[in-house]
Amino acid sequence: MEEKRFAVLIDSENISARYISSILDEMTKYGVVTYKRIYGDWTSAQTTRWKKELLENSIMPIQQFSNTVGKNATDSALIIDAMDILYTGNVDGFCIVSSDSDFTRLASRLRESGMQVIGMGEEKTPRSFRAACSVFTTLEVLVDQDDEPDAPAMAPPSRPAETAMEEEPSRRSGLIHQRVIEADIAAIISENDDKDKPTGLGELGSRLVKKYSDFDVRNYGYSSLSKFLEEMDAFELSKSNSAVTVRLRDRQIPRKELDACAVELVRQNGKSGMRIETLGRKLNDRFEQFNVKDYGYTTLARFVESVEGLEIRPNRAGNRVVQLKK
Repeated sequence: MEEKRFAVLIDSENISARYISSILDEMTKYGVVTYKRIYGDWTSAQTTRWKKELLENSIMPIQQFSNTVGKNATDSALIIDAMDILYTGNVDGFCIVSSDSDFTRLASRLRESGMQVIGMGEEKTPRSFRAACSVFTTLEVLVDQDDEPDAPAMAPPSRPAETAMEEEPSRRSGLIHQRVIEADIAAIISENDDKDKPTGLGELGSRLVKKYSDFDVRNYGYSSLSKFLEEMDAFELSKSNSAVTVRLRDRQIPRKELDACAVELVRQNGKSGMRIETLGRKLNDRFEQFNVKDYGYTTLARFVESVEGLEIRPNRAGNRVVQLKK
């Protein structure tokens, strides 16, 4: 089978030269690179570090003078070249390397023409550009720790605990939170279970990338999808020959225990009953692993309606309230 051909177009004004080897190595996963071009003002001192990399990696520099202060002069040149290459019909896809949201429309336009668009950028890359690509890779996860810049000599000022939590990989730069990914995986497995179909590891990876173009387990500190899933309590993996399947771990709370708890919570709240949202929150407080989908229901309301002794009524404000059946 013939390898796919890609054009790699790099915005030098928004990407550090230290990533170039990692960028080209990553592209070997997708096919062969037939165009390697980088855009910038090569008369500027800021491009000095790039010049050595151009020779060693056979990258063609495209000169674009910075005629206006504060404007990214490379954008228009890169976009025009991308469209010219598209119309030649010589490639199957593009790799756009930039941390700039200005290339969002270009990525969308190339995909509309049937091109695969691999985006690469630093953690600061806006979500709009990430989502516009077929696949997006954060460059920081590609480099070895030894290649990262030295820590600053002075320690940064101390921050509150809540602010420090923002540094978790799943919270940085608009990355999808790991809990959201976990819920999506559970939904895929449940969907397949309804069809009596096993869920393969490859299918999970493919569907997650289709939904989130920047999904990459390396963003969360893991080297493989299997390791990523093994660290989650909700799933268990099984291997048969070379096939790996994923299923939900049996975490169901006994139904009688749940029903009794729901009825007791509503009774404690008195004749006025309890808003359905409040009941759901209290059940989750009591049973951390509670999920209505584990019991065959798509909504909390459907689940509550199935509990003997409870009913849902609207109150004067139009809110749904759970009350004891009379």
